[in-house]
Amino acid sequence: FCRVDPYGFERPEDFDYASYEAFFSRYLVVLTRRAIKWSKLLKGNNSIQKSLKVKRYIRKGIPNEHRALIWMIVSGAQTNMEQNPGYYHRLLEGEKNDKLLEAIRTDMNRTFPDNVKFRKTADPCLQHALYNVLVAYGHHNKAVGYCQGMNFIAGYLILITKNEEESFWLLDALIGRILPDYYSPAMLGLKTDQEVLGELVKMKVPAVAELMERHGVMWTLVVSRWFICLFIDILPVETVLRIWDCLFYEGSKIIFRVALTLIKQHQAFILEATNFPDICEKFKQITKGAFVTECHSFMEKIFTDPGSLSMATINKLRETCREKLLSQG
Repeated sequence: FCRVDPYGFERPEDFDYASYEAFFSRYLVVLTRRAIKWSKLLKGNNSIQKSLKVKRYIRKGIPNEHRALIWMIVSGAQTNMEQNPGYYHRLLEGEKNDKLLEAIRTDMNRTFPDNVKFRKTADPCLQHALYNVLVAYGHHNKAVGYCQGMNFIAGYLILITKNEEESFWLLDALIGRILPDYYSPAMLGLKTDQEVLGELVKMKVPAVAELMERHGVMWTLVVSRWFICLFIDILPVETVLRIWDCLFYEGSKIIFRVALTLIKQHQAFILEATNFPDICEKFKQITKGAFVTECHSFMEKIFTDPGSLSMATINKLRETCREKLLSQG
């Protein structure tokens, strides 16, 4: 058995190889079939137009060999990169803010300690690429600078694109456009979206919302890492990548679909909790096991389980939740 997965992550001591093998042999068939369809779609030219067909393809998963390219195109990162040639390298060569550099350096060794490619001893050691991407981004977007959590996002992008400049532009797409205000110093967008999730749970899984309220558990305690890390280190790698496929194409509502599916699917389990620590523990448990490992069926569920979820609904909820937070400020 391989102790290290294809992305360089060491598998935990209690990793269930047998059920993973069983899942992966089934999933491999799906991947092979999807790869053929994608190759036909791309027909050797590296461009696609947004369409219902493309959306459907993306929901069914982008093969790894096309993933970086498709993320770049559908997120708008490719266009931005082409319109700003040399910009990334100019950021790295320009004046630097010492406080920013210090903050980024501090987090280097904390980024994926369980990934062999980010070890000092690795060759190449991806810490260098990660450092560059974060430094460039901090100088590109001074309002954000560097916030914890960004190191994990950038690290994942580097693992997939194997390219600093592309990772920089994808990070820009996520932080600048796809996720509203998650990483600003006040993290207002992040706090807002946690409240929005609470409202959606009230609508769609009322018993769980009621349990949380009864025990005084704030949503931020159980889901903030879901939002900050976009499920990195929360869900299995393959599943996270499938979620990101949709995130780059469909935007931030995907995060709510995933969160609602996890909660709805495990409603009975969560409702067994009888106190505060118990609830927190249940929320840790629901992100493990076969349900989340079987990424293909999991992704089908996120589009059916939560029912309809329009961007209009989310934006309306965001408005009211943001106002409430600002008035408490």
